[in-house]
Amino acid sequence: MEKYLINELKKEEAWRLFKIIGDFVDGFEVMPQFIPAVTFYGSARVKEGDKYYEAARELAKKLVSKGFSIITGGGPGIMEAGNRGAKEGGGKSVGLNINLPLEQEPNPYATVTINFRYFFARKVMFNKYATAYVLFPGGYGTLDELTETLVLIQTKKVKPFPVILYGSEYWNGLVEWIKDVVLDKGFIDSEDFNLFQISDDLDQIVDIIVSFYAQHYEYEI
Repeated sequence: MEKYLINELKKEEAWRLFKIIGDFVDGFEVMPQFIPAVTFYGSARVKEGDKYYEAARELAKKLVSKGFSIITGGGPGIMEAGNRGAKEGGGKSVGLNINLPLEQEPNPYATVTINFRYFFARKVMFNKYATAYVLFPGGYGTLDELTETLVLIQTKKVKPFPVILYGSEYWNGLVEWIKDVVLDKGFIDSEDFNLFQISDDLDQIVDIIVSFYAQHYEYEI
């Protein structure tokens, strides 16, 4: 009986490995066509008409006019706004949808939607193919994406790139806590505090991203 269970577990793990590889293959085949790209993060719960939804929608339009594609998580809320703005601006976007127990329905605006089984494979695509991140207000998922990205930059596992927080009224409390507690206690260094920036100005955000890209890649507007 024990030998049978071990064999069954081995089969299950082998199938899991093939599924993981499948996630990566799908991403690696599709994502290069969207370079250069900017990743949008934020709440899935905001609706059309919400100021953050409309800001993400407008920023996506501005960025695609500069030649960037938009990468989102493919679902509703800020994700939908990013894909929608890219489409309305005549640009391209990709939605990296995740299969969840309570199914996340892909929004209809992405140029291409890729469905992922595993969060970690999906996160690789966000990181590998993004020129910059813009994070709008969101919940645990957005906070997870922010902190993981900062760790990757801090530990030099990825090359530094702009990480921009939109919505100072939302983010200021967290930023002050990082400064007054985390930095003050020496849990991060002063340069780590500069791995991200806050801006409420969409044109400034575009300028930051364009300037960064121009300094590191061949770029003409």
